[in-house]
Amino acid sequence: MSDLLRSVTDRPVPGLGRPLAQSERDQIDKYLEILVKWQKTHRLVGSIEPAWLVANVVLDSLCFLEALPIETRVAADLGSGAGIPGIPIAIVRPDVEISLIEAQQRRISFLSTVVRELALARVRVIGARAEDLGPEREGRFDALVMRCAGQPETMLRTALRLVRSGGVVIVGAGPRSKPLGNGERLVVSMVTGASRALHRYRKP
Repeated sequence: MSDLLRSVTDRPVPGLGRPLAQSERDQIDKYLEILVKWQKTHRLVGSIEPAWLVANVVLDSLCFLEALPIETRVAADLGSGAGIPGIPIAIVRPDVEISLIEAQQRRISFLSTVVRELALARVRVIGARAEDLGPEREGRFDALVMRCAGQPETMLRTALRLVRSGGVVIVGAGPRSKPLGNGERLVVSMVTGASRALHRYRKP
């Protein structure tokens, strides 16, 4: 896995504008090792084929950095699942405090294991449904990322409740989907030549 990862991240990565450092590759490689191990008993992702993992877990996650404001300091990954995109973002942006919000217990256990074994000091796992998060978390985040999950309008309302005024919600989107309301559509070109569509919404 490490050789494949190195081959696609030794050139500038979208959102970072630089290749990954070796320490970052080592952390991501360890994350993927844990993911593959857990996948044997818990279905967390669609495949454990190395090229699929690099493209759909690592590179896809890092694409979100292209839409993440550089001044972001407190962020959340809503419906984090296997830590996508939150874990790779946390590895390459250690200056950002990230909350991984996930409701399913087996995924909470997986995320907690990754955070512990990778010693991600600024990452916390919040075991809850988004709609059950209390008022103490409303307006707390500078940015919120969301790969998928739920009805777009419902999830967007919930997500916007959690970000501060002026904060952003970044949602993974289909290749032909249009953003809701005043959202903007961004298309990120990955180092593999594939493209990734994102919708970004700014809270007034």
